[in-house]
Amino acid sequence: MKSTGIILAAGASSRMGRPKALLPWAGESFVDRLIGIFTKATGEPPIVVLGHHADAIRAGVTQPCVFAVNPDPDRGMLSSLQCGLALLPATAEAFLFTPVDYPSITTDTVRSLLDALEAHPSALLAIPRQGGRRGHPVTCLAAVAKEFLSQPPTAQARDVVHAHLDQTMYVDTFDAAIHNDVDSPEDYQRLLDSVVRR
Repeated sequence: MKSTGIILAAGASSRMGRPKALLPWAGESFVDRLIGIFTKATGEPPIVVLGHHADAIRAGVTQPCVFAVNPDPDRGMLSSLQCGLALLPATAEAFLFTPVDYPSITTDTVRSLLDALEAHPSALLAIPRQGGRRGHPVTCLAAVAKEFLSQPPTAQARDVVHAHLDQTMYVDTFDAAIHNDVDSPEDYQRLLDSVVRR
């Protein structure tokens, strides 16, 4: 199934104090690592949505990708997703998206979501689940893109997801990284410490 990843990296990173997309981890920046994971899983360069710190992030990216720019990133994640979906290739059968805050997800997790969506024709979405909790990335058939794009500025991405709970595959995984939202210096330190403990 031809698919495209979307990495949402438009936030101000105000709690972190510096662009999260460029934080180093496991020998790469957050955004470069996610670009690599999505490229391996889908065979296509992902779309990276920029907003705040756009010039710095663009200059720091070393892997092939497609850039989209959210002119008003303070409107929230849905507005960034809409900017990314506006560049979704016409040939894409599915797309998956994650905030750049989740750098430790694995290629295997992404592939399992795409495989689950392809194996269940009645499903529109596939969401990873670990320990009973849902996480990122969210994977959708391309037909859902128009629903995200038609949402008003006051809506949230979860509004579309919740509208299709009966058509959602939950893919159970041992990958706790689907919950590892790195939003603050404390979160980042925990991520760094997790590598040391391995």
